[in-house]
Amino acid sequence: MSTSGKSADFDSAMPRFESLHPNHLFTVFLVVFQEILLKRIVLVSGSSNQALSRNISDYLDVPLVDPQLVRFANGEIFCEIEKNVRGADVFLIQSTSTPANDHLMELLIMIDALKRASAASITAVMPFYGYARQDRKVSPRTPISAKLVADLLTVAGATRVITMDLHAGQIQGFFNIPFDNIFASPVILEYIQKEIFNEHTTFVSPDAGGVERVRFYAKKLNSDIALIDKRRTGKNVAQAMSVIGNVQDRECIIIDDMIDTAGTLVEACRVLRENGATKVYACATHAVLSKPALERISNCVELDRVIVTDTIALTEEAKAISKIKVLSTSELLAKAIHRTFNNDSVSSLFI
Repeated sequence: MSTSGKSADFDSAMPRFESLHPNHLFTVFLVVFQEILLKRIVLVSGSSNQALSRNISDYLDVPLVDPQLVRFANGEIFCEIEKNVRGADVFLIQSTSTPANDHLMELLIMIDALKRASAASITAVMPFYGYARQDRKVSPRTPISAKLVADLLTVAGATRVITMDLHAGQIQGFFNIPFDNIFASPVILEYIQKEIFNEHTTFVSPDAGGVERVRFYAKKLNSDIALIDKRRTGKNVAQAMSVIGNVQDRECIIIDDMIDTAGTLVEACRVLRENGATKVYACATHAVLSKPALERISNCVELDRVIVTDTIALTEEAKAISKIKVLSTSELLAKAIHRTFNNDSVSSLFI
């Protein structure tokens, strides 16, 4: 027993903290440096929008990996990733556009294959997030399909999701994994400034829910805003009732996140013209263009031009319509992928 009252071997088994030897520091540095060197980025593309995937691949100078998708006679989907992805950071590019269910199932199957191939991380890059409009219960005994899609992606093995212009921002809360909602506004804003905007321009929201989106553009360009009072009489059926704000002798730019059947768009154009608008343009991120959208856009004499992005691949019929102008989001998405891979800020791309 020592004079302090403790046994002689009281702290003999306790670990000692020794200063790091220079050789130890070199070893730590070498390990970290090797991890950086061994970190790999892999791009995989589904079948929904291969042109966009190729543009992203060209910008990043990273080759696309073929998932070798196969559809059996009974409609089942199979894939076999052609390249070793063990330990790689994989970015899987796939919009869940028409046919939404097929493209969603493709995405889930590819994620599962990558997870079983021991990928270090799997980021689902979804330029268009299907089922986003089913983000809440609108009546009794109805699903919240946007939440279901979130659960499916997470369970399949996705470790992060990158998408563009979500229909409802609260969908981000459906995920328990990192989620980045990229905005197409820099691409659209640049085009508006160069090709359309002048001192007589007014930005128009097609409904009350899009006012915040329209206010962003108006604030950037120091312009006025207007709002259309819209009532839905059924699924995919909208009727514009009146215009809130002055559009007399103004060139109006309607801003929305998507164009589906174009019913809302055509009604909005009609009401704006009736209230004195001299020109009407429409800008939307996602060109869903379900039937009869193309017919409505072609026949709408009140509509001067439609500006959309390439988050959804246009059909040949849509490409043939001279009113439709397509802007590329490939550079924006490529930068988001690059920054995610390097653990850099993504929000600085659009803030």
